[in-house]
Amino acid sequence: NFYKSVFGGEFLMISRFSDIPDQKIPEDAKNQIMHIALPLGKNNILMGSDAPESMGFKITNGNSVQISISTESREEAERLFSGLSAGGNISMPLADQFWGDYFGGFSDKFGIYWMISFTKEKH
Repeated sequence: NFYKSVFGGEFLMISRFSDIPDQKIPEDAKNQIMHIALPLGKNNILMGSDAPESMGFKITNGNSVQISISTESREEAERLFSGLSAGGNISMPLADQFWGDYFGGFSDKFGIYWMISFTKEKH
C-alpha cells in the first residue's frame, strides 16, 4: 500500500500464490503477492510480485533493477520524489541537469532504486 499511497489510484489486480489452482504452495508463501498491478497515469502500469525463497526464488537487494518514471510536470516529479524517497536514501537530489532534464535518484525504504525526471519540451 506504500506505492498506492504515493501514486494514488486503485489496484487493477491483486493475485496471491494461494490463488494458483492444483498446486502445493508453502504455507509462508500463500498470502504473498503473485501479481499486482497499479496504474500510473493514463498509459503506464506498475506491476510487481513477491519472490518467496520457499518457492525457489533467490533475491539480493542492490542495483540490479532501477525504475525510471518520466513525469508530465516538474510538480509531479517533486511529489513522486518526495513520497517515494521517504524513509529511503537519496543519492541524487532532484535538480536541473546538464542534459536538460529535472532529474533525481534514490533507493526507497524497500531498497528499490528509482529515477524520477521531467523533460521540458524543446522549442
